[in-house]
Amino acid sequence: MLGMLVAATGASAAEAPRPGQTATRLTELSLDELMQIEVPTVYGASKREQKVTDAPSSVTIITADDVKKYGYRTLGDILQSVRGLQISNDRNYYYLGIRGFSRPGDYNGRVLVLVDGHRINDNVYDSGFIGTEFILDVDLISRVEVIRGPGSSLYGNNAFFGVINVVTKKGREFGGPEISGVVASFDSYKGRWTYGQQFKNGVELLLSGSWHDSAGPRRLYFTDYDAPETNYGIAQGTDDQDFQNAFANVSYRDFNLQGAFVSREKGIPTGAYETVFNSSSNRTVDERGYVSLKYEHTFFDQLDVMGRAYYDHYLYDGDYLYDYAEPGDPPDLVLNQDETRGDWVGGAFQVRERLEGGHTFTLGAEYREDLRQDQRNFDRQPYDLLFDHAGHSRNWGVYLQAEVALLTNLTLNAGARYDEYDTFGDTANPRVGVIYHPWPKTGVKFLYGSAFRGPNAYELYYQDLSTAKANPNLGPETINTYELIFEQHLGNHLRATATGFYYEIDDLISQTTDPADDLVVFENLDKTDAKGVELELEGQWAGGWRGRVSYTLQEARNLETDELLSNSPRQLFKANLTAPLVADKLFLGLEISNTGRRETLTGNLAPAYWVANATLFSQNVVKGLEVSASVYNVFDQRYGHPGGTEHRQDVIWQDGRTFRVKLTYKF
Repeated sequence: MLGMLVAATGASAAEAPRPGQTATRLTELSLDELMQIEVPTVYGASKREQKVTDAPSSVTIITADDVKKYGYRTLGDILQSVRGLQISNDRNYYYLGIRGFSRPGDYNGRVLVLVDGHRINDNVYDSGFIGTEFILDVDLISRVEVIRGPGSSLYGNNAFFGVINVVTKKGREFGGPEISGVVASFDSYKGRWTYGQQFKNGVELLLSGSWHDSAGPRRLYFTDYDAPETNYGIAQGTDDQDFQNAFANVSYRDFNLQGAFVSREKGIPTGAYETVFNSSSNRTVDERGYVSLKYEHTFFDQLDVMGRAYYDHYLYDGDYLYDYAEPGDPPDLVLNQDETRGDWVGGAFQVRERLEGGHTFTLGAEYREDLRQDQRNFDRQPYDLLFDHAGHSRNWGVYLQAEVALLTNLTLNAGARYDEYDTFGDTANPRVGVIYHPWPKTGVKFLYGSAFRGPNAYELYYQDLSTAKANPNLGPETINTYELIFEQHLGNHLRATATGFYYEIDDLISQTTDPADDLVVFENLDKTDAKGVELELEGQWAGGWRGRVSYTLQEARNLETDELLSNSPRQLFKANLTAPLVADKLFLGLEISNTGRRETLTGNLAPAYWVANATLFSQNVVKGLEVSASVYNVFDQRYGHPGGTEHRQDVIWQDGRTFRVKLTYKF
């Protein structure tokens, strides 16, 4: 039965031959084994397409087929299924935890999020959105590459714990127009229109637009607000949201023009930042967009050249209703507004040479000009400007990477990157990996790397008179990692992975309260470490059976206080199964996950929990029509995530059982 529970990311059970591997090894495989060879590829690990077994990282691939058959709604849903990752939600944003780290005040800035290699993290908070505010509709995802470990030697800032690269579908995969509609719990509705095509003249086009509207739960109960003056802890109609996505991709020969945009408005039901509880005035608006022009060409069949230029935009508006009245006085309600505006331009250039014998050398450079990093806070009526900072900055980096085939089954991957920031100075980060395949179905990786995350504009400059102050003297936080990965194919259908890791972090940027004035400030305070083991078994069989099961045991600790980090579970368990009920027509997708208990900011514990999801997915019953029905939190479990410093709640409880029905039609 274990083989029926293991899930797959599209990988097959047998490993493909490595470049430079002798024909003798291929002859050792049977004809059936040769037919089973299908190893998924990853781009983001080395900025080039390569098999995951050859990548200098621990990699997980989630495919478009997984998105359909497991009913994933957001990038956060996708990442929740991946070993070693945890997702938290404070009923406004989704937060990513990786290998035990999910810090308060971190808006996913310690993981780099990419779309087709383009940086999505903004230039004020470094936020890498993964929820409904993510810039791409999940139906446009071809695959998601989860690349664990430091990536600063290639990407510079934010690639601290890992890189999430989302690869989009091509126009040819649609072959015409496609529409999709969704009905879900809480009066939620979504629609999408997409047109994709590859024309005879070589032009390939993809256009797509989506909209979503949800009233949210009608009533939410928060025990921390259970008092007559706060409606006995009941928030009514304050968890609504709506968003719109747009995406365009045009390719012709060596040129690619891509643009994306998202705008999301979300109600805040939690009374965050001590705002007036149970008010629909508390809400946030996030906009994110970019346009990127890329050129790629191969000269002399061995020299790959890439150039990219881009413009990016980010907007955030937060409306927060406060009662400024003294206790016992009539209400004095004032709407406070937070504003952030970010605009930046940049470019990248890369040259890669592929030599005989399996050697590859990559040289690259990047430059970014932050035209605007503006932050402002004010009361509307009466108008009172509380904070106004107009920022701008620039940075550049150069990197060199080498992949040297020492033997036909032994590869050395080494490189480094140098970055210069006008906010804090320079930094250099190396990476070294040894990848060894002692037998055709066995791989061992020894990896070392370092990375950094520079202080962002929010951490450096944001302040208000009553709660927070700036710290322009912040420096970058740094990490050194050591990792051992063992990969073994078992027969023709199963693949096992065992990973051991150890991290050391210095000068971790953390929120603290200055005893001199009781104001919250970011400082380089903590020295932390993390260690753990990840085990995974995955596989696929004929007819569409697929499965994956994983277990993570980890510990992340503050070395200054010898305390475990908050929101850091010691154990994670995940299992996925896709079962074909009717051949090539009807599939059942099952997921179950367990997250261990986590310490809250007050030292209490958020209890461990199990959550199960189920999806029925149908295709090919009617030509061009796909239908899916999903139930999330099937057993209606009560579970929650630790709240941040802005919340009165120690634990923020999540939704019970919900559903979604989705229809997609391809013309």
